[in-house]
Amino acid sequence: MSTVKANINPELKKEAEDCLKKLGLTSSQAIRMFYSQIALKKGLPFEVSIPHIPNKQTIEAIENARKGIDLHEVDNIEQLKKELDINC
Repeated sequence: MSTVKANINPELKKEAEDCLKKLGLTSSQAIRMFYSQIALKKGLPFEVSIPHIPNKQTIEAIENARKGIDLHEVDNIEQLKKELDINC
């Protein structure tokens, strides 16, 4: 056997261990499962990305769309492509 050491925020550790306990798993079992999945998939077993945070203008546009404000309607996909100058 080999040992893995990690520094973890105490609150995060408790929250994660409480969740693992509900699943019937110890921290060691969860770490072994995680490492097994990394080895199996030859990488992280989940997608890692930086979340897109919309700017103020985008948030306002989304809110307006949800309220039905400043909507632009088209009759069909061909009209939309033409208005957006999409040639495919």
